[in-house]
Amino acid sequence: MTQLTLLSPAKLNLFLHITGRRADGYHNLQTLFQLLDYGDTLTFVPNTENKLTLDPEIPGVAFEQNLIIKAARALEPFKPARAGVDIRLEKRLPMGGGIGGGSSNAATTLVALNHLWGCNLSKGQLQAIGLKLGADVPVFINAQTAWAEGVGEQLLPVKTPAKWFLVAQPDCHVSTAEIFSHKDLTRDTSAIKVAAFLERGGKNDCEALVKTLYPAVNEAITWLQKFDRNAKMTGTGACVFASFDSAEKAQHVQAQLPKNLPGFVAQGVNQSPLYKLLPDF
Repeated sequence: MTQLTLLSPAKLNLFLHITGRRADGYHNLQTLFQLLDYGDTLTFVPNTENKLTLDPEIPGVAFEQNLIIKAARALEPFKPARAGVDIRLEKRLPMGGGIGGGSSNAATTLVALNHLWGCNLSKGQLQAIGLKLGADVPVFINAQTAWAEGVGEQLLPVKTPAKWFLVAQPDCHVSTAEIFSHKDLTRDTSAIKVAAFLERGGKNDCEALVKTLYPAVNEAITWLQKFDRNAKMTGTGACVFASFDSAEKAQHVQAQLPKNLPGFVAQGVNQSPLYKLLPDF
């Protein structure tokens, strides 16, 4: 019986502009999703008993509310009758960190089970299913670093230069729903082109608000900016990051992190391991 072990990678938002609020309550945005070579590890062992298991379960998250299980359930209408799977999770990415842990787990599950169960869904079909689970899921299914618009589902692959990132994890959990619904969130940034970002960079429209609500995020960004003046928050936080031209430089700064600010070093990649399993290729 085939067993499949896959990296479920983290992402960074190299910038995040919110260009408007939609009638359905969601926000239009522009961002550049940078995939990393670091993340959780998921192992899928198919069974023929129509059973779905997850080991270990995440404390505080009900089994059926875990995005891994939601993703597997979403494929049940397309799988063989007795097909099941036992899933093992090695968790490294923090929850509420803005680096896509849950969304990446869901995407990895959709692509892996589509392959193992022979569901024969296209990449586009998988992305449509993934979007119902979360706005960041499609970029992980696409498995490429990408410029994103809409709610994050309109994707254009972008090749970014080789960079190493130090990602720091302030001791707080930021609620995405809280930030996107907050009355003080900036929602009227003018749209830009890819070339403009590559030339001048961009900011994170959520950062000022999160720094006000979560002092630990503000402290982490201030500390990182001593080494990279462009250090910023990713997504709606809480994780913050700085970029470097070499792993050695990133590791040198990592060694100086305050004791209450854990972090990891990862390299930016233009494709994730899921790319080789996508049905359209």
